[in-house]
Amino acid sequence: MTDQNIFMTISAFLRSLLGPLLGNDLTDMTMYGVGLLGVIIFIFTNAVVLVLMERKVAAFMQSRLGPNRVGPWGLLQTVADTLKLLVKEDYKPREVDTWVWALGPALLFIPAIGAYAVIPFDYQAVPVDLNIGIFYFIALSSLSTLPFLMAGWGSNNKYSLIGGMRSVAQMISYEVPLIFSLIGVIMLVGSMQMSSIVEAQHRIWFVFLQPVAFLIYVIAATAETNRTPFDLVECEGEIIAGPFTEYSGMRWAMFFLAEYANLVAVSAIATTLFLGGWQPLPLPGALGDLMAFIPGWAWFAAKTYFMIFIFMWFRWTFPRFRVDQLMAFGWKVLIPLSLANILVTGVGIYLYRMAIGG
Repeated sequence: MTDQNIFMTISAFLRSLLGPLLGNDLTDMTMYGVGLLGVIIFIFTNAVVLVLMERKVAAFMQSRLGPNRVGPWGLLQTVADTLKLLVKEDYKPREVDTWVWALGPALLFIPAIGAYAVIPFDYQAVPVDLNIGIFYFIALSSLSTLPFLMAGWGSNNKYSLIGGMRSVAQMISYEVPLIFSLIGVIMLVGSMQMSSIVEAQHRIWFVFLQPVAFLIYVIAATAETNRTPFDLVECEGEIIAGPFTEYSGMRWAMFFLAEYANLVAVSAIATTLFLGGWQPLPLPGALGDLMAFIPGWAWFAAKTYFMIFIFMWFRWTFPRFRVDQLMAFGWKVLIPLSLANILVTGVGIYLYRMAIGG
């Protein structure tokens, strides 16, 4: 067994155990169930790690210590927070639209889980390697707007409704430049399949060929995940907690579990499209050979957590935008810039083909 195909080996081992007992069709269904369960466990455990990481990064940015009392070095702080949320009273205001209010946090979690289906964690370690993987990710992520609006509308609270409407305006507006930023990569590869995009970066990562697209993607993804400086959805100084105002306990926690799940997803997509995915650093000579010994999944995890750190860095560095600034920046700056990047990429591809006689 090699590190490069560890996921394939585990999958083959499980199939060899289940195949004689269940048959091919039931084994396939069971493997999809195992994959889904693995994603859910990963999201829940990773959220505990990311909450602690968020606090430590915030403390580092503000020259303070952060959590350091519960457990060694404060490692059990988020475990204590999780237990608190599990036992906290789950109240329901009397005037809410019950079904709409209750389904909001649950439905928000579905796109967050589904996005992981097309992420290539390693060579041939893609849950579902669709030939339209990017299109699937974009289509699924756009569904996150509706649960925010449901939570705001169903809460029967003016502040919640304002937050829900802000989420619709913000997320729809910033989806446009986010999609446009990915078109340059698709033009370079000629495919929307995630694994093909990673394999096309074996010599040079696309962050070096598409630096403007990468910058636009990071900014738009920050707005899509409702993180500072684009957290207008829950702007405490203006609308209390926005669509989250009337939620408590685990219903409230579901929103932030989905936020961290989306944070990991957009970071993994940035890793896949711009940072070479599971590919090692493209260095020449012996140093490149040394890099190749590191497993692909380790490269992917390191790059993904680097992107998560970048998003957290933004949160504790930049001040919050006003609503009008947020919308103007998206429509007047990011969209024209992303369209210009598509134009320049097309011209560059044409000149390159002319130069090589293609």
